[in-house]
Amino acid sequence: MRDIPVGEVVLYDYWRSSASYRVRIGLALKEVDYRRVPVDLVKGEQRSERHLSLNPQGLVPALDIDGIRLTQSLAILEYLHETRPGPDLLPQDPSARAHARAVALAVACEIHPISNLGVLARVNALAGADARAAWNRDNIRTGLVAVEAMLEILGTSKGFCLGAMPTIADCALIPQLYNARRWEVAFDDLPLISAVEAAASTHPAFLAAIPENFASLASDKARA
Repeated sequence: MRDIPVGEVVLYDYWRSSASYRVRIGLALKEVDYRRVPVDLVKGEQRSERHLSLNPQGLVPALDIDGIRLTQSLAILEYLHETRPGPDLLPQDPSARAHARAVALAVACEIHPISNLGVLARVNALAGADARAAWNRDNIRTGLVAVEAMLEILGTSKGFCLGAMPTIADCALIPQLYNARRWEVAFDDLPLISAVEAAASTHPAFLAAIPENFASLASDKARA
């Protein structure tokens, strides 16, 4: 493994990447200061030789921390949980911990992968812009309905996915809700998910991580 400076935390991300958004929430919850290095996915910078040396998958985010480089957002969040003081990103109770992971994985492994930029570009190339939009809206809506059912089974009633305090589940869900609103996917009829969004809307860590805080150029907003 290449040597990484120990003192500085560096996040390589794209402002509207869901996976990057998850990590920004986690860093804010743990009150970890970091330097951000933008990677423009629209320009294809994730496929550059430089970025592939940081993350061989050609994805964001990547995080330099404690002399190591980490990739994959959920792995990064678990590392933050295990190494940093502050609120737990995973509950102490084993069953609650498993449920938090299940909700996070339902978003990160089921909804997100077939709604990412590369897949949508391929659908657009094969079937056009209308099919791209229909594909994405159907995928997001179907996935959120399933997550709502998972929260109902858990008995969620206190705002966040597993109660009064946010966990890795909320770090995953809130960016997906941001994407849902961007794509005009309705979820107002899903009361538990709507309650999570409402709880996050007043929480300082979630407010600190919103994509618009990190959109450096107006032209990026227009293109992405």
